[in-house]
Amino acid sequence: MTQHKKAIFYLALTALLWSAGGVLIKWINWHPMSIAGGRSIIAALVIWLAFRKESLSFSKPQWGGAVAYCACVTLFVIATKLTTAANAILLQYTAPIYVALLSGWLLGEKATRRDWVTIFVVCFGMIFFFLDKVSGGGLLGNLCAVASGISFAFFILFMRMQKDGSPYGSVLIGNLFTFAISLFFWSGNSFESTNLISISLLGVFQLGIAYVLYSYAIRHVEALEATLITSIEPILNPIWVFLLIGEQPGFYSMAGGLIVMTAITMRYWFNSKIQSE
Repeated sequence: MTQHKKAIFYLALTALLWSAGGVLIKWINWHPMSIAGGRSIIAALVIWLAFRKESLSFSKPQWGGAVAYCACVTLFVIATKLTTAANAILLQYTAPIYVALLSGWLLGEKATRRDWVTIFVVCFGMIFFFLDKVSGGGLLGNLCAVASGISFAFFILFMRMQKDGSPYGSVLIGNLFTFAISLFFWSGNSFESTNLISISLLGVFQLGIAYVLYSYAIRHVEALEATLITSIEPILNPIWVFLLIGEQPGFYSMAGGLIVMTAITMRYWFNSKIQSE
């Protein structure tokens, strides 16, 4: 098997592991902050074991990436607990739009007219998520999912800044930050077998090994391939939750998700066509 084919397989496996986040998070009856922290400390150990021979730079972009990563994973867990898994993951996947908006400020990369059209379409699609009848907690969950997407965008940008450094350090330090913050929310947690098994699966596979696989694969595929293949995650995530828990997203949320995913996928597709000409 060539490195390229192996990378595609690893990306598909990464997306499959990531997609288990929704159902595993909902299975754990802990405070969202302690779920985020428990998952992260286990993932930090896995990631450190995989990259232990590489040194940390402790640069400003590495610290910035760590803070953004911490915010992203924490807000995603909170969103998954408060709103539907579909809303949480699809709203987080609006991150490429914020990357386009922020890259000019942080990286000096100007957004194209195509980027602005995509941004408009995605913003239109996001409105649909708030048209379904949701409780106050559900509305807060949707807002946390949007904030998670923004944090994820900052994380991507800070990782780009470290292309010649040690970007894995942002993930390692970010996981440690998440665990440290979660220590204030551990009281009252039940350590029954279902919770312990779920948090272990989240830390080892859904976050830890998935990131290690992605780090290898991204070196051997084009950005378009990586984006399209990992787009399996927001499709599978709500499917697992529906099949195993019975949670069904609202009609408007699914319509909004279709608009968002189509707009982002088409943007990458058109960009790849232009670059190949």
